[in-house]
Amino acid sequence: MVLLKSDPRTLQKGSDAPNFSLKNVDGSIVNLADFKSRIVVIIFMCNHCPYVKPKMGEISSIQEDYRNKGVVVIGINSNDPDFVPEDSFENMQEIAKKFKYEYYLFDETQEVAKKYGATCTPDPFVFDSKHKLVYHGRINDAMNPGDTIKKHVMRKVLNKVVNKEEVEEWFLPSMGCSIKWKGDSRV
Repeated sequence: MVLLKSDPRTLQKGSDAPNFSLKNVDGSIVNLADFKSRIVVIIFMCNHCPYVKPKMGEISSIQEDYRNKGVVVIGINSNDPDFVPEDSFENMQEIAKKFKYEYYLFDETQEVAKKYGATCTPDPFVFDSKHKLVYHGRINDAMNPGDTIKKHVMRKVLNKVVNKEEVEEWFLPSMGCSIKWKGDSRV
């Protein structure tokens, strides 16, 4: 496992969300354009990472708590399942069922992760209703597995975005396992 932090060099505050067309766990194809005028939270995540697992329940509750406020939460798994079999599409379906994720997409070619500049799992991005980047960073302040959550960072960000307030601190790096890139033996 290679431990990495989020990297803000690809997308800056105000950048347009790169479009995507990916397979959801229910078999449907999901496009960014499907969420016109909605606030979009995109979390690059996976099934196996010890940094993602403690956040799965919170991701689910954020999805439920903000659904009626114009927010959609989308998990994207870009890991190579040949490297980590636990990150297979079938296992994604099990995780989605367990945590009631509406959108958990498979980035099989890894092109979407590259467009966003995602480096680790979890690596969250928040886009306003015009799909402009307003936040890139952590879900909460529990950076290591087993840490106690003291600040629900993502919820504070979403409250501001929902209320059309500016998010001053747009980048607070998340930390987790490296994305398992195809052909990269270092991961």
